[in-house]
Amino acid sequence: MFVTQLETFLIAPPNADLLMPRGEFLANPLDACGDSWSGAEQCPAGIRGGPVYAVLVRAATDEGIYGLGSVGVGSGAAAYVIDEHLRHIVVGQNPFDVELLWERMFRGTLNYGRKGLVLEAISAVDIALWDIRGKATGQPVYNLLGGKTKTRIPVYASRLYAHHNLDTLATQAEAFVRQGFRAVKQRFGYGPSAGSQGVRKNLELVRAVRQAIGPDVDLMADAYMGWDVPYAIRMIRAIEDAGLDLRWVEEPVMPDDIDGYAQIRRSVATPISGGEHEFTRYGYRELIRKEAVDILQPDVNRVGGITEAQKIWAMAAAHNLQVTPHAGQLHNYHLVMSHLNSPIAEYFPRPEDGGALDDDSLFWKLFTGEPLAEDGYVTLSGAPGLGLELNEENVNRWLYDGRARRVGES
Repeated sequence: MFVTQLETFLIAPPNADLLMPRGEFLANPLDACGDSWSGAEQCPAGIRGGPVYAVLVRAATDEGIYGLGSVGVGSGAAAYVIDEHLRHIVVGQNPFDVELLWERMFRGTLNYGRKGLVLEAISAVDIALWDIRGKATGQPVYNLLGGKTKTRIPVYASRLYAHHNLDTLATQAEAFVRQGFRAVKQRFGYGPSAGSQGVRKNLELVRAVRQAIGPDVDLMADAYMGWDVPYAIRMIRAIEDAGLDLRWVEEPVMPDDIDGYAQIRRSVATPISGGEHEFTRYGYRELIRKEAVDILQPDVNRVGGITEAQKIWAMAAAHNLQVTPHAGQLHNYHLVMSHLNSPIAEYFPRPEDGGALDDDSLFWKLFTGEPLAEDGYVTLSGAPGLGLELNEENVNRWLYDGRARRVGES
């Protein structure tokens, strides 16, 4: 068997009126840059701006088997990397040779890659190759990774952006608990530039959700790289002093400030998580070496794909660290299913279930086969490969104007 085709599909915004939830915002990296750059209002929740909001990959073989992948973050520039560089490495090769192909893609892009967009492009191709491997062997990908470690996966509802109307935020939180979730995650709205008022408002956000969900539902909170070290320590200690128990605080500072992560972790009692914006085993090696986080959060379609992700999971297991990947989706769930050190996974609710149509939930409209949560769990189907299919109607409808090819056309 060999790969005969590697296609990319660029997805434009489905409907601008649906993409920006009204009134929602979050802390962000600009909040630590001073007044001239600050402002949670400048970073509303929802899909990012630009002409392309998702990049999908489909690899096909001479035996008629195809595999699907998606590019983390979804920058349209990743399609150029795939089309003009990675395709020449992969086409004509055996899709089972994932280790060799991964190293060729990684080493062949070192001079302009190593992290970020290029690794996200490599991730999508690698995921598609694993999908082919599963379909060719008639096995779900988790069986190729070691098999099941659990019958179903506990998941937490990940939505709950900051909102000026605390009653609206509380109502959203209550709705997820009624759906059966035993854990939820919210976003902080304010960073250092908001000063003491921002600390108070962040406390109000956390208190509103905690009161809505009660003491027995786990609550996590995400700072999305929007703090600096002194502010993070101050803010987390304030939450602890208020008795607002958090299962973890996520991404308190910029991802490259690994020493800062370690300082925060040593200074507070609340577990610290991170890694959503880290890449490859080399990046995670530093997080582990410096004891920077309690919980690692790779995203398989960012970190380097399944081939690289399994190495990260193994390193974490050797250090007794939990891995809770960023985002849901099947490319993450197969790793969670096959590893004991992943006790829970993230779940972005569908727009129909209280989410919103944004970059965290658009995948529901682009693929079929993603598992729906029931009573706070997802169950994998056992279908060969990832268990995904393209929703060809939506993909064709939302193809970026600059790309004329449609699904099913040569």
